[in-house]
Amino acid sequence: MQLQGQAALVTGGASGLGAETVRQLAQAGAKVAVLDVNIAAAETLAREVGGIAVQCDITSEASVREALAVARAAHGPARILMNCAGIGGAKRLVGRDGPMPLEDFSRIINVNLIGTFNVIRLAAAEMTALDPLEDNERGVIVCTASVAAYDGQVGQAAYAASKGGLVSLTLPLARDLAQFGVRVVTIAPGLFLTPLLYQLPEEVQQSLGASIPFPKRLGKAAEFASLALHIAGNLALNGEVIRLDGALRLPPR
Repeated sequence: MQLQGQAALVTGGASGLGAETVRQLAQAGAKVAVLDVNIAAAETLAREVGGIAVQCDITSEASVREALAVARAAHGPARILMNCAGIGGAKRLVGRDGPMPLEDFSRIINVNLIGTFNVIRLAAAEMTALDPLEDNERGVIVCTASVAAYDGQVGQAAYAASKGGLVSLTLPLARDLAQFGVRVVTIAPGLFLTPLLYQLPEEVQQSLGASIPFPKRLGKAAEFASLALHIAGNLALNGEVIRLDGALRLPPR
């Protein structure tokens, strides 16, 4: 798909991997809607790139429907959806205070897995009704998983399960949408320099980077965004999960 002039949605677009994806989409000529619960940060970025900011809670059907309507009114129907919204959290299954509270597990699953699915199903319903482009393509959906889906560490049961769910969703969703010319691809990033890691001491950041076979540094948001845009432009990429991790395999802890 040629990105110039296409309407794009980026959830979690106000910070981290999502924000850099917004910037690169805008540089490629796409009309970008920055969807985020943090509307102030979304508005700042939208002004920077000439896009629009839309407050959106991906776990709420009403919120997502409203966000899609606002974006559609401004830019037309979206053919590109980048799912970057998500949360972290680490807690052992059984700790000093007993078993992990069920609400801690449910919260992460609800945002990372169910919330992402919520956006996909509503955006895909609009994409599938669009007129086809070249090669009968109508849209592309990119999800953000994690290498934790494969190499979940101690304390990552909820997070790994949520990202593993996205990995498992990729192929069936691609197969569901193939008849409409809508592709689904997932990126599984390794250790990236995101706002969460920026809070760690410099020596800890360097230690984490040194654990990566090559390049021996934390991933850059620009590298994630570059892959996301390549996926959007490469029609042959579909139904696949791509590890973006410098050959990293996470140890148990």
